[in-house]
Amino acid sequence: MTFEDLDLSNQLQYAIDDLGFKNPTPIQEQAFSVVRSGKDVVGIAQTGTGKTFAYMLPILRDLKFLKTQHPRILVLVPTRELVLQVVDEIEKLAAYINVRVLGVYGGANINTQKQSIAQGQDIIVATPGRLYDLALSNTLKLKTIQKLVIDEVDVMLDLGFRFQLLNIFDVLPEKRQNVLFSATMTEDVNALIYDFFKNPTKIAIAVSGTPLDNIKQQAYNLPNFFTKVNLLHHLLRDKQAFHKVLIFVAFKRSADLLFKHLEEIFGSESCVIHSNKTQNYRIRSIRQFDEGKNRILVATDVMARGLDFDNVSHVINFDTPDFPENYMHRIGRTGRAEKEGTSILFSTKKEEELKESIEQLMDFKIPVLELPEQVEISTELTEDERPREDQGISKNRTSLEYVPGAAFHDKSEKNSQVNLGGSYRREIAKKYKKPKTRGDKNYNLRNKKK
Repeated sequence: MTFEDLDLSNQLQYAIDDLGFKNPTPIQEQAFSVVRSGKDVVGIAQTGTGKTFAYMLPILRDLKFLKTQHPRILVLVPTRELVLQVVDEIEKLAAYINVRVLGVYGGANINTQKQSIAQGQDIIVATPGRLYDLALSNTLKLKTIQKLVIDEVDVMLDLGFRFQLLNIFDVLPEKRQNVLFSATMTEDVNALIYDFFKNPTKIAIAVSGTPLDNIKQQAYNLPNFFTKVNLLHHLLRDKQAFHKVLIFVAFKRSADLLFKHLEEIFGSESCVIHSNKTQNYRIRSIRQFDEGKNRILVATDVMARGLDFDNVSHVINFDTPDFPENYMHRIGRTGRAEKEGTSILFSTKKEEELKESIEQLMDFKIPVLELPEQVEISTELTEDERPREDQGISKNRTSLEYVPGAAFHDKSEKNSQVNLGGSYRREIAKKYKKPKTRGDKNYNLRNKKK
């Protein structure tokens, strides 16, 4: 099937032609007529299968031009970066359509967003927290919403947005179409569908654990963090093969530590994103990586979830993810648009069980490669890797020198305090010969006569 078979409007077809797309992905093909029907829809598809176009193509196909101030379409996504990406995708599709699109998210000036809303919008793309703030301030009227789209809903619930979602449902009109897209079907997602959707049509394109055919998977068994760093340095020196590399780590502190060691070797070729970075820094890092100005991007799962990067040559799992489904989301960043990509998994002995869970989910054994001879096996350990009894010991002294102190210590003499009471005041008065009562003239006069 081609896009011409989907009954697109001429304006949408012109935009698709400009983008150079010929054939819709399976989720785009199957969702088009169902979303157009007006029924509630639940779409389950892996990351990188074109879910944004899957719901926006049918919505834009039937979105008529109206001179209304309040929005008719609401798209909710979990992160600020996804807001910017979805707005960009909609603007590409709406290049020949008169439609107003606005992205709103936390961390930006809310007054500027209020002014933009007041000018009139057709489509709002938002994170739940900022949207609810705008709705509470009465700036954003949601009673005109005809279609609600919740994208990457599993991440949204993982981030704790369930409370905000429930509040948003309360202020939306009951008569609306609900469209939900997710990469995984969890119990929380099921509960949300059961509570708020009316007989939804379900579209499942691929099981969460199905490895993509155009992604070559490899693995290395490594002893510790710094040996992983040494191997990474070795691999990334091949700039021709590793021309655009996305590296996933589990924690923000790991991301910062790894970035520090990459920056020492590769300088401005590398960048990092996680939730502790400022909004401008994150947006700049994503843009520079996407445009090819930075060759290496270090990211945590939440920050990179749903982001669409073109021509990623390699996804490197520096840490083995705790949940097997997250591995699928990670490797889905490469091998997009029918291009080939490579995924490399680094695992320590502690992470071996997690790796086995991934292989069990995929029903696929990831080939393990030998560590190149040039890569040094490090004996240095991070604080998390050191034995627990050693974690409180300073690096500047040996274990023999380390003698734990008591939990409580006697106060030093200068810090000891004794309640001297009234006698203390009397001693001071005697020493400085001060009258007992400065304001008692009779008392002072009697003492003077004596």
